[in-house]
Amino acid sequence: MFETLSDRLTSVFSSLRSKGRLTDADIDATCREIRIALLEADVALPVVRDFVSHVKERARGAEVSQALNPAQQVVKIVNDELVQILGGETRRLRYAKTPPTVIMLAGLQGAGKTTLAGKLARWLREQGHAPLLVAADLQRPNAVQQLQVVGERAQVAVHAPEPGNGVGDPVAVARGSIDHARRQQHDIVIIDTAGRLGIDQELMKQAADIRDAVSPDEVLFVVDAMIGQDAVTTAQAFMDGVGFDGVVLTKLDGDARGGAALSVRHITGRPIMFASTGEKLEDFDAFHPDRMASRILDMGDILTLIEQAQRTFDEEEAAKMAGKLVSGDGFTLDDFLEQMMMVRKMGPLKNLLGMMPGMGQMREQLNQVDERDLDRVAAIIRSMTPAERQDPKMINGSRRARIARGSGVSVTEVSNLVTRFFDAQKMMKQVAGGMGIPGMPGGRKGKAAQKKPKKGRRVSGDPRKAALGKAGAAGAGSSTPPQLPPGLGGLGGGTLPPGLELPPGFDPSKFRLPGQK
Repeated sequence: MFETLSDRLTSVFSSLRSKGRLTDADIDATCREIRIALLEADVALPVVRDFVSHVKERARGAEVSQALNPAQQVVKIVNDELVQILGGETRRLRYAKTPPTVIMLAGLQGAGKTTLAGKLARWLREQGHAPLLVAADLQRPNAVQQLQVVGERAQVAVHAPEPGNGVGDPVAVARGSIDHARRQQHDIVIIDTAGRLGIDQELMKQAADIRDAVSPDEVLFVVDAMIGQDAVTTAQAFMDGVGFDGVVLTKLDGDARGGAALSVRHITGRPIMFASTGEKLEDFDAFHPDRMASRILDMGDILTLIEQAQRTFDEEEAAKMAGKLVSGDGFTLDDFLEQMMMVRKMGPLKNLLGMMPGMGQMREQLNQVDERDLDRVAAIIRSMTPAERQDPKMINGSRRARIARGSGVSVTEVSNLVTRFFDAQKMMKQVAGGMGIPGMPGGRKGKAAQKKPKKGRRVSGDPRKAALGKAGAAGAGSSTPPQLPPGLGGLGGGTLPPGLELPPGFDPSKFRLPGQK
């Protein structure tokens, strides 16, 4: 999503980074390129004008002229303005003080309301709620059956008293669903309404009647991000005819331009609350303006990546696996397969890698990522016996040929996998051992910690030195002060050797070094 806009803006800023200071001509040229990039992304003209004027005004101010790095400051200004256009801050759902909270979905036919109802219900169920889906689209063929299938996949209850296909009163169904939700202890009601191929009076009247009948806490306008400028026209018509509190963008994965997302919020004044980025029920999340702006400017989206990992990985399993990784030896091919499957649950690898900063410049390489490579690796590991997975060293030539036949790959691919696993195991051992870095767990210890155990006192062959050593040892082990050996007892009342006699009347206890009090 937003690939065209992201590529254009990235190229604009790359030319700025080589400049130590920015002139008015540089700012004008940059704003001209930003204007072209937004127009090519199908952003509405009024939005482009406001955006560029704000960027130009701030770029000529003190925050750029006095900055140490003017180019980075311009990038920051563009990022701030993008965040403002996209809504400023994340808008959360408003919940009713007395359950159930009623959420009504409105929009044109084909925007993906029914599928989105299931995605929203699944997302709310994971938040700890008990949502109820209501089939109030009784006109589109098989719309009720589709919602029932989606609800079953999302493990959410569906209220569908009417068969649909043109039979039944949608206003009565919506009104009756509130009492049904109270009886069944559902705290959230999601009403899927009918759409039309275009704006007409009948559509607006039915949507307004359902709104008046159930008094929803949130009316969400569902818009297809792929319809471009028409999204703004449709949103404005619904705003005038029915009114809505927030916008939900669908099919963001299929639109490389994304102008609708940048335009709807600015034109209608209503925030974008959710975004659908794929066909699966889990491809759905709250819309964060700051994170989306970071993606557009190729700064990554690490927070979303962390949240996805937290939802996918079990804490106890992660702690257990971390222990195996630290030990190195305990990490087997079974553990490797389990980790790989957990990563697959987080979503396509291309999407995960795309959340890393700077990955926009490697888009061609990302497009070449083949998810089937992981499937081949899983097939190779599953073709091994439990003993082989625990100890890959036993996999000889005949075993590799058998594994290759069982997994439908070549013997070379099996050998490469085993070799890479051994290399990874060796690397983990080095990391666990601190790689010889002082202070690292298991690494070389600092000099202070390298104290060797003291050796026993050596006895010299010289009788005089031996006598000195014995006297020192005796002094260390007794409470009485050590006595000087015979012949050196001048300080204790004996006589010193010739030439070392002390002056008459000298008291050693009163002796002071220079500067000593």
